[in-house]
Formats: sequence, C-alpha cells, structure tokens
Amino acid sequence: MTSQYAPPADDIPVLHHDHELLVVNKPAGLLSVPGKGPDLADCLLTRMERAFPTARLVHRLDRDTSGVMVFGLTEHAQRHLGRQFEERRTKKTYVARLQGRLVPKTGTVDLPLIVDWPNRPRQMVCHDTGKVAITDWRVMKVSDSETRVKLYPLTGRSHQLRVHTLSLGHPILGDTLYAPDSAVGFPRMMLHAEELRLHHPDGGAGVKFRAKAPF
Repeated sequence: MTSQYAPPADDIPVLHHDHELLVVNKPAGLLSVPGKGPDLADCLLTRMERAFPTARLVHRLDRDTSGVMVFGLTEHAQRHLGRQFEERRTKKTYVARLQGRLVPKTGTVDLPLIVDWPNRPRQMVCHDTGKVAITDWRVMKVSDSETRVKLYPLTGRSHQLRVHTLSLGHPILGDTLYAPDSAVGFPRMMLHAEELRLHHPDGGAGVKFRAKAPF
C-alpha cells in the first residue's frame, strides 16, 4: 500500500542556535521522529540531524501540530532538558481554534489519559489506569462558530490537548482523528505550540522562545 504521508518540503525555520540548544518552528504535517517503514522516514529529527549532526531529541509534537521544538546539541544539554520536561519545569503555551463557543473565560481540565489500544494512536480518559494529565485554558476570542484559546499543558501526555478540548465539547478544528466533522474546510489541525520557556543547560538562566501561530 502506498503511504499517504506527504510531509511539507519547506525549509525548517531556525529560531535559535547556540553551542547547547537548537530551537526550530516545526511545520504541521511533519513527523517529529521517524515512523515505521521507509515511507515514514522523513521527519523533523532526521532533517535536523542532516543540518546539525549532533542534534538530540528532547520532546515531540504531534505530526499535525506546528510550533516551537527544542533539541539538545550535546549529551549534557539533552539530559538537562530532558529532566526539565520530566519534572514539569518547562512552561508551554499553545494556541488553538476550537469548534463552538467555549465558556467560561478560563478553566482547567484535570482528566487522566491512557492509550485506547483497539483504536491506537487515539488516547482516552480513564480514571482507573490513566496517567495524570492537566491543562489550563484561557479564551482569547469568541465568534459565532469557534473560540480561539491559549492552552497551558501542565503535563505532557500524548494527544493531551486534543483529548482535553474534546472533553469540553469543543474539539480542535481540523482534527481528523478525534473530530473528523470539525476538519471539513480546514487545511490542517488548528493547534500551534507558540511559546516554550525553559532553563538554559549552560548556567540555568531562564530563556523563552516564540513562534507566532500561522492561523
């Protein structure tokens, strides 16, 4: 069977590059890491390794999510950054467009998540065996048919923002996996990692990286 994976061929914008860090703006439609099989080999990691041979993976974004991703350029940087993500010391801000009118203006979703094995890669809420997953949200703008929000994940579970917004009854527009009806008329999933705050591996100073949402 021919793969339907057709990643964008555009150059990857570099937001920051120093002796320890590489920060880029990942486009929607590009895997963060290779999938299974040669037809899924093209991904952000392999592209970065070609341009920056010492680039090391620290975290991931979903294929259809765009935005800020950081790589370590040394073993020390990879370990240092990895601990920050594991210990929830990074601060992440996403922008999303949701279906419908979300009220109130702010709130928190605290629902544990686990993989939905018969329907992988989907995730689902499970209060018995799910892992802790927490997302804060803040409404930015509301129209008749959609709501623009900022999402602040306090944990980093797979598909967390997609499932948590779905649980509110307001799925992310363009999400073909969790809300295919909401995807009609949208060229991509309307989710973007806008800002990432962390501590620099060399000295621990706080740094912030941003990439404006393209939608």
